[in-house]
Amino acid sequence: MGKFFNNRWILLLVITLTWGSSFILIKKSLVAFTPYEIGAIRIVGSGILLAIIGIPAIKKMTKKTLLWVTIVGFFGNFLPMFLFPIAQTQVSSSLAGILDSLVPVFVLIFGFLLFGIKSKMSQVVGAVIGFLGAASLIYFSDANTEGSQFGYAMLIVLAGASYGINAVVIAERTSEVKAVELTAAVYTIWAIPAMVILYFTGFIQNFEMKPEYVEPLGYLGFLTIFGTAIAMLLYYKLIQNTSAVFASTASYLLPIVAVIWGIIDGEKFTIWYVLGGILILIGIYLIREKKVDPNLVPRT
Repeated sequence: MGKFFNNRWILLLVITLTWGSSFILIKKSLVAFTPYEIGAIRIVGSGILLAIIGIPAIKKMTKKTLLWVTIVGFFGNFLPMFLFPIAQTQVSSSLAGILDSLVPVFVLIFGFLLFGIKSKMSQVVGAVIGFLGAASLIYFSDANTEGSQFGYAMLIVLAGASYGINAVVIAERTSEVKAVELTAAVYTIWAIPAMVILYFTGFIQNFEMKPEYVEPLGYLGFLTIFGTAIAMLLYYKLIQNTSAVFASTASYLLPIVAVIWGIIDGEKFTIWYVLGGILILIGIYLIREKKVDPNLVPRT
């Protein structure tokens, strides 16, 4: 099992399948819950599940480390949890998955702007090609004609930028924190403000279990446990075992999974999905890095 979770390609595949399915799960959850309820429940639920690990982890952190962990949590575990469901009130799940593929581009940009990290030319080319693949899907696919508002689509782009900052900060400032402790700590910290938001939505005071809530609540529960807590744990481990750039390539595969779920849910399929997907896969090939020396990999 240890070898399984230390294999970066297996981790990448599991994360891709899990997060790629998150967009359709958000869509299904929006049938009964508001975007703010969905975001807050995901964070609070994950915080409660992981508090038993998170609280001891927080106590032993230095003030400087705790500051960076808090920043990591805001950009990767708090802000995007609200941006995606808000955007998906107007944007299809397929388009949301497609736009999320911009994360590796933001990783390269913020890696350079914040920490002066220089990328290889092949990685830059790969990011550009992957972006072009996503852009072609957006422009030529039916998702572009569904009447989605530009402002809501930009919320997903903002979420991608947020994930980009999150990834480079993890790699540069929190690599000494074990993945399990990092995941648990950020959700424990941000569960408190999320609980406040959940209270002001009226969910805590007014929720009543109704038959029409059963199915959406099941989707939201799965999204919270697997798409939030467990997937984020694996993502942090992948970043620490490889790099922010490699881990962010999961975002290139997310649109493919999201589109497949969209088709199953009745969305149309065109040749542009194939052509865009091929460009994205080429981007992944170019942006990937050589295998890391096992002796240099942080033990998590």
